[in-house]
Amino acid sequence: MRLLIVGTLQGQLSAATKIAMDRGAKVMQAMSVNQGLETLRSGRGADLVMVDVNLDIGQLIEGLSNEHIHVPVIACGTEADAHAAVAAIRAGAKEYVSLPPDPEIIAAVLAAVSDDDSALIVRDAAMASVVQLAEQVAPSEASILITGESGTGKEVLARHVHKKSTRASKPFISVNCAAIPENLLESELFGHEKGAFTGAIARRIGKFEEADGGTLLLDEISEMDVRLQAKLLRAIQERVVDRVGGTKPVKVNIRIIATSNRNLAEEVQNGTFREDLLYRLNVVNLNIPALRDRPEDIITLANHFVRKYAKANGLPPRTISLDAKRQLSAGRWSGNVRELENTMHRAILLAMGDEIGPEAIRSPDGSRLDDVMIGTATGPAAQVVLTAEAVTRSMVGRTVAAVEQELILDTLDHCLGNRTHAANILGISIRTLRNKLKIYADDGASIPAPGESRMAAGF
Repeated sequence: MRLLIVGTLQGQLSAATKIAMDRGAKVMQAMSVNQGLETLRSGRGADLVMVDVNLDIGQLIEGLSNEHIHVPVIACGTEADAHAAVAAIRAGAKEYVSLPPDPEIIAAVLAAVSDDDSALIVRDAAMASVVQLAEQVAPSEASILITGESGTGKEVLARHVHKKSTRASKPFISVNCAAIPENLLESELFGHEKGAFTGAIARRIGKFEEADGGTLLLDEISEMDVRLQAKLLRAIQERVVDRVGGTKPVKVNIRIIATSNRNLAEEVQNGTFREDLLYRLNVVNLNIPALRDRPEDIITLANHFVRKYAKANGLPPRTISLDAKRQLSAGRWSGNVRELENTMHRAILLAMGDEIGPEAIRSPDGSRLDDVMIGTATGPAAQVVLTAEAVTRSMVGRTVAAVEQELILDTLDHCLGNRTHAANILGISIRTLRNKLKIYADDGASIPAPGESRMAAGF
């Protein structure tokens, strides 16, 4: 997490600096708004700016807007001055923090903009295999293309790759190619020299140079104009960039990760994406399955979001009822993890008791979802959750040995008595399985023979 502090505020911002550094932030200091803007232009980017409320926050916000520098700004003052707070927020600050600094408040501010909340949460085998491949290739220098529907967590996976790479201590810079107008994206990526075009009031370092030594994420790269793709291809191939209006190339040392929610091979056929660029980006492809295709992740993620938003809103922790879990698991989740997160944020606010019930699981327009899903959920996702809940309840009050015996015999049933297959699923040796079965048989348990199950044999 990179923090830029602008101003001094009678030394109180220095105290905030120390707290932030103790929390792991990399801190830069600027004495004035102009110096702060110059710091950001120079490529020493920031994830958060904390600024003295006595400085011209409007000038700072306007400067950031004019140069398309996207970074949240927090105003800081030595008194709980409502007028100063309102003025700062009207000028464009995201929040107002009173000083002297409270370590917990500073920690909360940092956590709100850091990527600590982007931890990968995985339970489903389909997603786990993608993560395993990501971790396997992370230490390499290979370019990676992450594909999947919108909201599946492509940027979260990209950050995970960066954290597992040899570049983890260097910057992770993300550029959303779909969110930046076409005529500005070139400058955003490669930077520009003073006077290169109207509004270029000073040299601006682009994202390629800002990411030097680290990782550059090109988010939704399929939205990039095909003409700019040619310049991007050169930058990736030769590891040099040409600033807009520049006279000489600038060397960069970066690892490229790109994401797309489209089929880029089809885009190549349509003439909207360069085939040679696709080959450069797609050295390794990580395809994230849709949330509906990784059912075991749904409730795990839902529980995570409930804890997150209960804490964020100062509410007591709540559990999700069985009916609500059935409803969640039966959903199609066209917006994937992003949609699920928003749904659980609403649910924690709407829930009335100790549990989150179906009545709290609502769509953005406020309508309940259970009228459609509850009672008709017969798909594999719903069955997974119902089975998991039943298994969990059935384990309470039983010994480990009894649970183990039931698991082994149920697995053997599933494999129609095939000892080798059952041992592979259970993760034990065939010898261990046979020894266990002998013990169970000696105790009077019915053991299915190869080719049959206990139910089929009438056990």
